[in-house]
Amino acid sequence: MIHRFNQVERRILSFPAVHPCEAVSPATLLGSLITLSQSISNYQSKFFATQRRNSREAIRQIGILLVFFEEIRDRGLTLPESAVLCFSELHLTFQKIRFLLEDCSREGTRLWILMKSEFVATQFRVLIRTVATVLDVLPLDLIDICGEVKELVELVAKQARKAKIDIDPDDARAMRRVLSVLNRFEKGIEPEFETLKWVLDYLEIKSWSNCNKEINFLEEEISSQCVDGEEREVPFLSSLLGFMSYSRAVVFDTLDYRNADQTDVRCNMEILSCLNPEDFRCPISLELMVDPVTVSTGQTYDRSSITKWFKAGNMICPKTGEKLANTELVPNTNLRKLIHQFCADNGVSLAKMGKQSHDITRTILPGSPAAAKAMKFLSKFLARKLIFGPSEQKNKAAYEIRLLAKANIFNRSCLVEAGTIPPLLNLLYTSIQDNSIAALLKLSKHASGKKAIVESGGLRSILSVLKRGMSLESRQIAAATIFYLASVKGYRKLIGEMPETIPALIDLIKEGTVCGKKNAMVALFGLLLYPGNRQRVIDAGTVPLLMEILASSDKHDLVADTLAVLAALAESFEGTLAILQTSCLPLITRFLKSSSSQAGKEHCVSALLSLCSNGGEEAIAVLAKDQSVMGSLYSLTTDGTSHASKKARSLIKILHKFQESGCQAFNQEHPVHVW
Repeated sequence: MIHRFNQVERRILSFPAVHPCEAVSPATLLGSLITLSQSISNYQSKFFATQRRNSREAIRQIGILLVFFEEIRDRGLTLPESAVLCFSELHLTFQKIRFLLEDCSREGTRLWILMKSEFVATQFRVLIRTVATVLDVLPLDLIDICGEVKELVELVAKQARKAKIDIDPDDARAMRRVLSVLNRFEKGIEPEFETLKWVLDYLEIKSWSNCNKEINFLEEEISSQCVDGEEREVPFLSSLLGFMSYSRAVVFDTLDYRNADQTDVRCNMEILSCLNPEDFRCPISLELMVDPVTVSTGQTYDRSSITKWFKAGNMICPKTGEKLANTELVPNTNLRKLIHQFCADNGVSLAKMGKQSHDITRTILPGSPAAAKAMKFLSKFLARKLIFGPSEQKNKAAYEIRLLAKANIFNRSCLVEAGTIPPLLNLLYTSIQDNSIAALLKLSKHASGKKAIVESGGLRSILSVLKRGMSLESRQIAAATIFYLASVKGYRKLIGEMPETIPALIDLIKEGTVCGKKNAMVALFGLLLYPGNRQRVIDAGTVPLLMEILASSDKHDLVADTLAVLAALAESFEGTLAILQTSCLPLITRFLKSSSSQAGKEHCVSALLSLCSNGGEEAIAVLAKDQSVMGSLYSLTTDGTSHASKKARSLIKILHKFQESGCQAFNQEHPVHVW
């Protein structure tokens, strides 16, 4: 029987878990009806912000019917077949009522339930009328119950037929006020504070955290509808999201929930998957491109991003600002193959990356005109608070920016345009450092955010946090911010030339948490994409530290990142010399043979190939002595990715040439470098 109806995943205001009773015994059906009725009766103690009268009516009626069901059970009465059919229909209806009550009393959904008042009232009306219809045909005379209980059932049937199930007048008034606010936003008029406060008070949303729950629900609902392809309600949901985001910042002065965003303190795939050339990332969304296409200016974008750009009426190249001759999109098949290969090499699911890219890409444009205006008003409000507000309000404003820019490109652009970056940079030297650097990290993902940070002289402030941050969290967020800034080709040289940058990253690798170490690693890797930074990284003592990490058995989480940085350093003669001087070849070959990561194996063979190509006989001779290396290389030629296979074959050729021709003949073709 259906005893687990309340544990099934389901969307709000939908009934995917409702099933009819089929081929069950009358006793089992009755027992489940009693359990279901008791569950519904327990909703008497729940709070309903809206639909109060309709909810109470449904709960009251089912509470009376519970007495009827318990009477049958306690007396062990036998049910006629016609009564069993009626009970089966009641069971189906009660499931739907139970879900409806759950939705109406769920925290975080109060605004959405209010705005769906007509639909919800209709559902209550249909379900209560269904109860009345079933009770009308229920053969009470064939069930041996006492007269008092029989009268109660007949009373419920009569009341269910006549019950007036409509929208509560107070709910209708509140709904009209919300719509008036949305209308003002759409016309470019800021709403009155008193109106916002009245709506929130009516819904019993009395704190920042209550408001934040409403926002989280609306964001999840928008995401779910986009994934399901049911985007008809997304514009309205986006407008409500704008209403509630604006209200959260403007109405509530006190930040009573400080852990709404934990993405800064843990290492996420977004950062760790960034060990790739900048050309793999869409200049609009900054995400890994799933379907790269080239426009008439020769610039490449992800198809979904540039398509939305065109739909917004833009006819210029987002990256260069040039006017486009046409909107033709030419598939960049070569780059697509490279990206697919990169995903395969690094164990990244392209399907997952595609979903993430779609999720962030849909936020390039605002979900509705009202949402756009609400965000622009809110951005200016937060910029003013950052500059003129007291310390507590500045901290709250920085935290609001941190949340708003988290996964929304349009929000980032509005916040940057409103001038939030300069005051956030100023706050890096205050007690508000944690939220300020986290907000800057989110804004640094936007192209205009990077530019604003650098042009405002923010590099030195961010490096100050990286070096002397008030907490490890701030330092590791600063490292991630450096990584995003280094994704701009022109900034790598500028960042690397600042004398404190690389030593500060090295210090974080030594002292930070695992996440801090990883963020520092990827920041170093980003800086190494500019060849002029390689010697600076070497001079900072990076290579011995990387060797120490590889040699330490408790640093497995850092091995792949460490090998990636080593492979990048080994591409230069100076890097090869520094690596060979640490006698690290046995360590790299050990990981080549033992690593379970395809990406780790490829980093190993890349490093070894560069060391042999740049280091000559000294490196080759060491590898040639280890007979097991050849087996690992042969394994990569068949089981590895195409890139790993190609590099393994090149290294095998070098080793065979060394062994077959002898050192003297080999050295004639491959001169040994003199250190």
